[in-house]
Amino acid sequence: MKKTPPASPADKDQLHPRNRHRGRYDFAQLVQSSPALAPFVRTNEFGDTSIDFADPAAVKALNQALLREFYGVDTWDIPAGYLCPPIPGRADYLHYLADLLAENNGGKIPTGRTVRVLDIGVGANCIYPILGHREYGWRFVGADTDPVALNAAKQLVAANSGLTGAIDCRLQADPKHMLVGVMKSGEVFDATICNPPFHGSAAEAAAATQRKTANLSGNRRAAPNLNFGGQSNELWYPGGEEAFLRQLIAESKQLPRASTWYTSLVSKKASLISAHYFLKQAEALQVKTIEMAQGQKKSRFVAWSFLTEEEITARLAKK
Repeated sequence: MKKTPPASPADKDQLHPRNRHRGRYDFAQLVQSSPALAPFVRTNEFGDTSIDFADPAAVKALNQALLREFYGVDTWDIPAGYLCPPIPGRADYLHYLADLLAENNGGKIPTGRTVRVLDIGVGANCIYPILGHREYGWRFVGADTDPVALNAAKQLVAANSGLTGAIDCRLQADPKHMLVGVMKSGEVFDATICNPPFHGSAAEAAAATQRKTANLSGNRRAAPNLNFGGQSNELWYPGGEEAFLRQLIAESKQLPRASTWYTSLVSKKASLISAHYFLKQAEALQVKTIEMAQGQKKSRFVAWSFLTEEEITARLAKK
């Protein structure tokens, strides 16, 4: 099977202009910052210095190096079998979210701990709160239904002094809910973020994981790697992404003033069409689709609010 060359600098230049990971990785600098990455760095068949992105240990070491070099996070790890996220793409979501908040704030990005963001499905990696706090100083609540993942996230926060007091991890005791049971009475957020499960069943998720591992390794028969697969709640939800978004939108309608903006990544175009239909039914006053480009992969998130433009502006003026 012919292998596809890694993303070129031109591909990564499609990332958000403030994204720290545009262009090729400087592996020499990353190794200097994080020597544990050194055993995984090699010259690939295309003559480029890189790592084997089909090797979960290599990907984790790269993440550890990126977090140390660019975000001052010295300690980061995940339990075996949990999702190991691509940091450049995760950072893009946050940068575009910052632009969204700036739109009703005179073009200025609101920063600091007065800005509060809820991460629905924070995961063991806690990556969005870590990046969001280190980039913009925002304060986060990270919610998850998995006690093991939540405990791992708490340990990451405790292990890095720069995150102290910035990230609160909460257990969602009822897996049927996203917001209800996590948002406290009277609590107000500036935004919610979410990277919903893409798949509708465990079998569908397993097949997708096997395809991803095979594509990365160039081996059609490669066994699925759990580090790329993630746990069940990270990968699938009954009814898939569309059903997840429908439930999230329904709960946001129940809590219309609890967050200035509600947002969620949307992987599938069909899910985006459905989300806009559900949002119309929910009578959201503001609905935006934010397009993002990450190399050959096109991504997007949908954002909605039950507040008027004037109400949004008034809230952000207090930050």
